[in-house]
This record gives sequence, C-alpha cells and structure tokens, in this order.
Amino acid sequence: MRAVVQRVASASVSVGGSVVGAVEGPALLVLVGVTHADDAATARRLAEKVHGLRVLPGERSCADLGAPLLVVSQFTLYGDTRRGRRPTWSAAAPGEVAEPLVDAVVAALRDLGAHVETGVFGADMQVALVNDGPLTLLVEV
Repeated sequence: MRAVVQRVASASVSVGGSVVGAVEGPALLVLVGVTHADDAATARRLAEKVHGLRVLPGERSCADLGAPLLVVSQFTLYGDTRRGRRPTWSAAAPGEVAEPLVDAVVAALRDLGAHVETGVFGADMQVALVNDGPLTLLVEV
C-alpha cells in the first residue's frame, strides 16, 4: 500500500460538480493506492503512519493537532511507466479488493480519533488543493 501525502492549507474533492469532501488546514490530503499483497493489517499500518507524521507546523502530527485528513483512492499510484509511454496498471489491486482496504484506512484513522473526509471510490473525481510548503511525501508500508 502506498500513499502520497500532501500538507495542505485547503483541499476538496468533487464528483459531478458537487463537493463530497473538504478540509481546511493545517490538514493532509492523502491519495491512497492499493496493490495485490495488501490486507487489513497493511491498511492499519498506513493509517497509523500517516496519522503520526510530524509534518504539520511545529513538527507536529494530525494526532497532536487534531488536524483533518482528506483521503482519496488513487489506483494510478501503482501505474508502471518503465516500458514505453503507456502506463500499465497491473500492480494496482482490482476495485473489489481495493475499495474495502481504502475504507479500512479511513476507518483506522477514525479509530485513532482523526476527522476524515473522503472522495468516492471509483468515481471521476476532481481534487483541488492548496499545497502548504509545498510538502509532499510518498509513504509506503
């Protein structure tokens, strides 16, 4: 499982022109990708890692500040471009595997006390953000 984590001043995700999730900073936008070997334990580890990242003002975490997170599924994080110019997606878990694991990340974050907003799995989403820093990390577990 991997995530791109961005510290944001604000972020939102829209589907069909309607905002379905939004956060105001300091906050984190978390794009989550799932691969075939991932399971519920992997989802929990990713949630704990992201929740505890000390990347917010004063080297504090979401756990310290109660900062919100916007979690958006992103199968393209497992796109492979090593051969040519057309990415392959074979490393990305299929939707029926990935959706419950993205949901497990969200549930684990909420169990940790985080305020979590989400996108809509499998939807054509538009993500808007104001990156703060900018600070962007690739987190893998």
